[in-house]
Amino acid sequence: MKKVGLFILLILLVLISLFVGVKDMDFSGVLNDVGQQRLIFFTTRIPRTISLVLAGATMSVCGLVMQHSTQNKFVSPTTAGTMASARLGIVFVMIFLPSASTLLRSLVAFLFAFLGTLAFLGLSRFLPGKNQMMLPLVGVMFGNIIGSIATFFAYQFQVVQNMSAWLQGNFATVMKGNYELLYLTIPVFIAVYGFAYAFTIVGLGEDFAKNLGLNYRMIQLLGILLIAIASGIVLIMVGTVTFLGVVVPNIIAQFYGDHMQKTLGLTALAGSIFLLSCDIIARLVIAPYEIPVSVVVGIIGSLLFILLLTKGKKA
Repeated sequence: MKKVGLFILLILLVLISLFVGVKDMDFSGVLNDVGQQRLIFFTTRIPRTISLVLAGATMSVCGLVMQHSTQNKFVSPTTAGTMASARLGIVFVMIFLPSASTLLRSLVAFLFAFLGTLAFLGLSRFLPGKNQMMLPLVGVMFGNIIGSIATFFAYQFQVVQNMSAWLQGNFATVMKGNYELLYLTIPVFIAVYGFAYAFTIVGLGEDFAKNLGLNYRMIQLLGILLIAIASGIVLIMVGTVTFLGVVVPNIIAQFYGDHMQKTLGLTALAGSIFLLSCDIIARLVIAPYEIPVSVVVGIIGSLLFILLLTKGKKA
């Protein structure tokens, strides 16, 4: 029933997303193609809504996998340097491969994200494991250092404006023909579901996983690989969406526990709902203009993140 309720809410938000925007639209107008509504509907509204659903689900699931891989509730691709490393990869492509295809950009972003996450995990081994807040705070600082390096090179090679425009989380520019790479996140989700039990065991600790016969390092590496692929794709297609991978898995875990096979679908649904809601707010708050969805997600997500940190400290 809980999944059915979230699914119904998702459908309602999808319908709102399809008909809310600068151009006034309604169902009859789309059917009769009044004022080119049908063209706008299929060219921009449907691609944008699909992108929101896929990106929200993907980043939430990535956060869930990373939290189990690090045994820390407050770690996600945006608080572990994964997205910042992918951003550095995009700057590298802009400087040295300016005419690269979208697929090549995604491959480079994936490689940098993978290496950056490995570096963060290596750094985490030197941190005290009992303090749950230490790791994400160090991850934020680590990501800021990587981001500063990316910004430095962007200024040096005069691509900072291109970098800012490309990497800011904004779905207003999503159109038919330039978002389809996001469909590659679906096989990633299927792979995560297939290894959900193994990720759950890994989340209980290295000794526990080894006692059950699991290759702890291999499963952890697989999780990082899947996270890097998905993060690189989302970054290339729609930019950075902060805190989504932290707050959504934690909220779901508060109500439904930590078993990934039970909460994976709920986390994906909740992530899509959260991002759709923020995007609708971004379109309505200063209508007929709109603000980047990353701004709304950043404000709401940071407040929720602070609340989660405070609750974790009290616990």
